[in-house]
Amino acid sequence: MSDACGCDTDEPSVGGAAEREPENLWQIRKLQFAAVSGMLLLAARIIGWARDGATAETYVAALEWLALLTGAYTFVPSTLRRLVKGQIGVGTLMTIAGVGAAILGEVGEAAMLAFLFSISEGLEEYSLTRTRRGLRALLSLVPDQATALRDGAETVVAPADLVRGDRMLVKPGERIATDGIVRDGRTALDVSAITGESVAVEAGPGDEVYAGSINGTGVLQVEVTASAEDNSLARIVHIVETEQSRKGASQRLADRIAKPLVPTIMVAAVLIAGIGSLLGDPLVWIQRALVVLVAATPCALAISVPVTVVAAIGAASKLGALVKGGAALETLGKVRGVALDKTGTLTANRATVIDVATTDGASCEQVLDLAAGLEARSEHPLAQAILVAVDSVTPATDVEAVTGAGLIGRRDGHTIRLGRPGWLDAGPLTADVKRMQQAGATAVLVEMDGRILGAVAVRDEPRPEAADVVARLRRDGYQVAMLTGDNHATAAALAAEVGIEVVHAELRPEDKACIVEQLRGQRSIAMVGDGVNDAPALATADLGIAMGAMGTDVAIEAADVALMGEDLRHLTQTLNHARRARRIMLQNVGLSLGLITALIPLALIGVLGLAAVVLVHELAEVVVIANGVRAGRAKPLARIAPGERQQLPAAVEAA
Repeated sequence: MSDACGCDTDEPSVGGAAEREPENLWQIRKLQFAAVSGMLLLAARIIGWARDGATAETYVAALEWLALLTGAYTFVPSTLRRLVKGQIGVGTLMTIAGVGAAILGEVGEAAMLAFLFSISEGLEEYSLTRTRRGLRALLSLVPDQATALRDGAETVVAPADLVRGDRMLVKPGERIATDGIVRDGRTALDVSAITGESVAVEAGPGDEVYAGSINGTGVLQVEVTASAEDNSLARIVHIVETEQSRKGASQRLADRIAKPLVPTIMVAAVLIAGIGSLLGDPLVWIQRALVVLVAATPCALAISVPVTVVAAIGAASKLGALVKGGAALETLGKVRGVALDKTGTLTANRATVIDVATTDGASCEQVLDLAAGLEARSEHPLAQAILVAVDSVTPATDVEAVTGAGLIGRRDGHTIRLGRPGWLDAGPLTADVKRMQQAGATAVLVEMDGRILGAVAVRDEPRPEAADVVARLRRDGYQVAMLTGDNHATAAALAAEVGIEVVHAELRPEDKACIVEQLRGQRSIAMVGDGVNDAPALATADLGIAMGAMGTDVAIEAADVALMGEDLRHLTQTLNHARRARRIMLQNVGLSLGLITALIPLALIGVLGLAAVVLVHELAEVVVIANGVRAGRAKPLARIAPGERQQLPAAVEAA
């Protein structure tokens, strides 16, 4: 909830206090108070319906007062603190409405307002605590220790002790402790934590490497170029913290209405009481001023937004979308641009064999069989893609990994080599390899006894529903862009396949955040991603959407919405659901403000007394709540039949 709403969520202290942050919904104190308030209110209603008499009325009054005080505790103290600072918002409206209703004897109505608003506040607090936990989890990607080469000896140090110019020794399987430049050694790096791309990146002398990357089979000497406080992961944390703070300071719909409305109502009530007392009976005009105050208090507005939010968020969860509070729902309903990450969002983040080219009389089956024989003894990220493409594997023997190049092994008396173009001469397959690379695939060559037999293309394929989702987004008026850390050729090939025209490639996490900031200058933008590398962009966007089922914890925590399934169609469905919910909110706001406009003059001239004003408000609240409940209607997606999902590309199946 924004600062303007008249409520707050205190930041945790460093150390032990942060560790004690609530992890589950039921551990949020504001939601605990809301639950108690709701139970007390329900008990009052049951007693009021079941019994008559003075004793029953006493019990009802006592329970309603307890419900009011319990619910109000979640927002009134912070509202008063912010009023001292001159900050006015929907929390101020709620406080005025509650006090006014209580003074005029409508304690039950005041308790209902406090109960509903306390639920909204609890959901906002839960969202903030999840975000802070996600940022702490991000820092765990940095190893606890690093090996520094100092005075010719290997010294184990903490990453914080590394300084620019130090040499790090990074062994196979280790994470890189901070950013640097490779000075000696070659390897294949798993950079998915930084770029989000599933295909390993070859690294050698002169190449930049980043904190959190996982070393492959080679041994590296890396010159440190950034301290632990200024490396890639630290910058990600800083961007996410900054952008989450910006979002927290933005005003919600009810806040923007409340800011001018609250002081206007208060000034009008004072003027009515003061001027009326000078011209007539002070008691009459003071009472009339109180009636005007109650008439002008937007009780229906205060109830309608939380009711709509609760109904819409509950329905969204049935659609497979976790929406983190009312502010996220409102923003989701008004975004007009969507930026999509490539790997893990438009694609399934699983490399697949998409093409096989052959020469010298070899068959596709033979080329894949030889490649799989070597990859069966390999830990290279591409190995699984090739192994999945064959029915059975006969492993090669004496397999040796050539760092940054490929594999050598023997089978049935033949020497087999598998590796990248350049290490192996493509020969007659040069044109095929170029075609594969232009299609955004990683090409590897297969050689037996010095003869090139074939080339295998591996690529992270788009989800089967991706093109349809992009087409639906564009049809609904959204501007669509793709952001990726992958190379331009791969990005352009996939973008053309799914129908995206605006492509930004070879981006680091901070680059993605900068691009999103530029897009925000044109229209309200939502960023959809799934990895650690997407966290800054998710936080920078007006709304961050994480692919939750396969996404990292950090991406989910940095986002405002998490799509909990792997079906990308949930994105368009959730956007449509939020747009409908926002229309319902605007309808309720219009009804509430129209009601106030009609009631104030009638109360001012004495046509309507307190009882009549309260009755009209009650009827309006019923209408508004009924309208808000409509936001809870949602229809789940139809399942995609198994035959509609791509298993293997036709070229490979034909092989």
